[in-house]
Amino acid sequence: MANTTVKGATSVHGTNPQHLIETVIRSRIYESLYWKEHCFALTAETLIDKAIELNCIGGMYGNQRPTHFMCLLLKLLQIQPEKEILIEYLLVEEFKYLRALAALYIRLVFRPAEVYELLEPLLKDYRKIRLRNMSGYVLTYMDEYIDELLREERVCDIILPRMTKRDILEEVEGLAPRQSLLLDAM
Repeated sequence: MANTTVKGATSVHGTNPQHLIETVIRSRIYESLYWKEHCFALTAETLIDKAIELNCIGGMYGNQRPTHFMCLLLKLLQIQPEKEILIEYLLVEEFKYLRALAALYIRLVFRPAEVYELLEPLLKDYRKIRLRNMSGYVLTYMDEYIDELLREERVCDIILPRMTKRDILEEVEGLAPRQSLLLDAM
């Protein structure tokens, strides 16, 4: 029963939260050694220790093997921690890969207005992060990663749920207009 969503979990975008990750990737995660050894019986608290040990972000690598980052993302989708816990993960500046993991989870699960409100402040984070993909490691930056989460359809080999454009949310839901960092610099 290690691969089932926690009892009482709410559906996300009308489906089981684990199904936000494609079936092929999900089955590869379930078969991976890291999942079986390190992700068994993780809670929102013990997951932090594993996220601190991460040294890269990414989806699949090598011979279609999932990264540890992807395994922990699936575990987060499985246990569905409370919103406040995820926001705390996001606010911890000390551990950049924990922040990256929380940002991807928030992008997958939260409402579009909340995604913009929570992730746009991270565009000020210019730290380097390692991205592991099929061809090896690539150096990128946290602000580029957050920008991809806000604009792209696919990040870390995951098809992201469609998100309402920011200008529409400003009109309809009253989202505050985004303040450009360039205006602040002038």
